[in-house]
Amino acid sequence: MNHPWGHARPYNDFASYLRRYFGGRVQKLSINAGFTCPNRDGSKGSGGCTFCNNETFKPAYCEPASGVREQLETGKAFFSSRYPDARYLAYFQAYTNTYADLAYLKDLYGQALEVEGVVGLVVGTRPDCLPDALLDYFADLQKAYYVTVELGVESTNDATLKRVNRGHDYASTCDAVARLRARNLPVGAHLILGLPGEDRDQMLAHATAINRLDISYLKVHQLQYVKGSQLGRQFMARPQDFEVLKLDDYVDLVCDFVALLRPDIVLERFASQAPHDLLLAPRWGLKNFELVHRVEQRLAERKLWQGKHYTAS
Repeated sequence: MNHPWGHARPYNDFASYLRRYFGGRVQKLSINAGFTCPNRDGSKGSGGCTFCNNETFKPAYCEPASGVREQLETGKAFFSSRYPDARYLAYFQAYTNTYADLAYLKDLYGQALEVEGVVGLVVGTRPDCLPDALLDYFADLQKAYYVTVELGVESTNDATLKRVNRGHDYASTCDAVARLRARNLPVGAHLILGLPGEDRDQMLAHATAINRLDISYLKVHQLQYVKGSQLGRQFMARPQDFEVLKLDDYVDLVCDFVALLRPDIVLERFASQAPHDLLLAPRWGLKNFELVHRVEQRLAERKLWQGKHYTAS
C-alpha cells in the first residue's frame, strides 16, 4: 500500500523525507553551544522544567568548551566512515538556542554554516524566545541554506505546562508557529507523552491540537524519569505517586496517536533513550530503533497508518 508520502511504510518518516528533499544522505549533528533557559536563570522562573536534564540526550562530543566548529568536525568524523557522501544539518540542541543577543547568535550560527558539508541549521528553542529580528534573520538565511526551528511544545494542555514549570502556555506555541510560517520557515515540534496528570485520552487529544498547527515535523517520546531532574528526585522519593508507562501500553498509545495525526506531518521519532546511568524509569531495555520496529509491527497488526483516523477540522 502506497501512502501520500510516497512509500509503503505506515508513517511519514523523517529519514525518507530528508533523502527526498536533499537527494541523498543528510545527518543531523548535535551542538551544545552553552545556552541556558529563561526558566532557569530567573527571567521567567528557576529550576527549569521538572522533567529536564539535558545530559540525557546530548552526544558525548557535545561540550560547549569544544566550540561549534570542533563539535561539528568531531560529529562528521564519527559518521564519515559509514556515510562518506553525507551532508549535514547543524542541530543546536541543548537548552534554548535562541536565548541570547542577536549578534552573538548570528556568530554561532555562522560558524556552523562555515563548516564544510553543513547545508543548514536546526535550531531547538522555546516558543517564547523568538524575537522578530531573529526570525527575519532566519528567513534571510533560508535563501541559501535549509533552516528549521524546533519548538519545545511538550504538551498542548496549559495545566500540564504549569505543572512541569514550563514557563509558557500553549497559546505561545500557536503564536510562534504562526510567526515562523509567515516567513515560510519550516517548523518542528517536540511533544512528551506521559507527563504527570495526563491520562490516555488527554495524550491522544494532543494529536488533534497538533493537527491544527502549521508544522512540518514532529518528535514524540515517552516521559522519562531521570536523575538530575526535579521530577526524577520526586520519583525517587515517592515512586508510588507516579505512573510509569509500560512498554506494550506505550506502543499501542503511539499507534493510536499516529492514526490520528495529519498525514503530511513528518514523524522524526517515537521514543527517547536516556543514558542507562541516568535513567530511573521506564527501563524498557530497548534501543530506539527496536521500539520503532515494534511500533511498525503493531501498526501492521492493527491495520493502522498515519492519518487513518485523521479528520480535518
